[in-house]
Amino acid sequence: MPLTDRIHGHFQASAQTQLDAAEALAPSIESAARLMVHALAQGNKILACGNGGSAADAQHFSSEMINRFEQERPGLAAIALTTDTSTLTSIANDYAYEQIFARQVKALGQPGDVLLAISTSGNSPSVLAAVEAAHARGIAIIALTGRGGGRLAEQMTEADVFLCVPAESTARIQEVHLLTIHCLCDAVDSVLLGVEE
Repeated sequence: MPLTDRIHGHFQASAQTQLDAAEALAPSIESAARLMVHALAQGNKILACGNGGSAADAQHFSSEMINRFEQERPGLAAIALTTDTSTLTSIANDYAYEQIFARQVKALGQPGDVLLAISTSGNSPSVLAAVEAAHARGIAIIALTGRGGGRLAEQMTEADVFLCVPAESTARIQEVHLLTIHCLCDAVDSVLLGVEE
C-alpha cells in the first residue's frame, strides 16, 4: 500500500471517529462544560491529570483556561497536575507512582473543585487513585476516556460526567480528546461571556 494511501486512511478514520463521537458525546460535553462553569463561578478551580499523551492534554487544557482559548477574557483557575517534576518524582520515589496525582489532589483540591481525569483506556492506576482522592474531598469528576471506560467507568457517581470516546485505537481516542478539550474551552467561554443562546 502506498504511504499516501495510509495517510489518507488515517485522516478518514479520524474524521469518522470524530463524527461518531459528536453524536455520542455532545450532550455530555455540554454537561461537563456547565459543571466547569459552575465551579469557576463559585471561586473553585479545575484540576487536570493524565499520563503520556493524556498528560499533554491536561497541560493543553489548563493553559487554555489560564491564558485564553479563542476569545479575550480573564484567566480561569486551572492546574495541570502533570507539570511539577520535583513533586511528581518525589511522590513516585517516596510512595508509589500511582499516587502522583492523588497526593496533589489531597493537598490542592477543595470541595466544589472539578477534576478532569484523562485516560485513553480508563485503567491508569494513577488516574484511578486521583479520582478516588477527589471523591473523598467532594470534588466532581469529568472523565475523558475511551475503549468502554475501563475501571474509570466503575468509579463514576451521579455528580460526575463520563465522556467515553466510542473507539479502540489510542490515536483516534486521543484525537477526539483534543477536540473535546477545545469544545469544553469554547463552551466555557461561551457561557461565561454570554455568547450562548
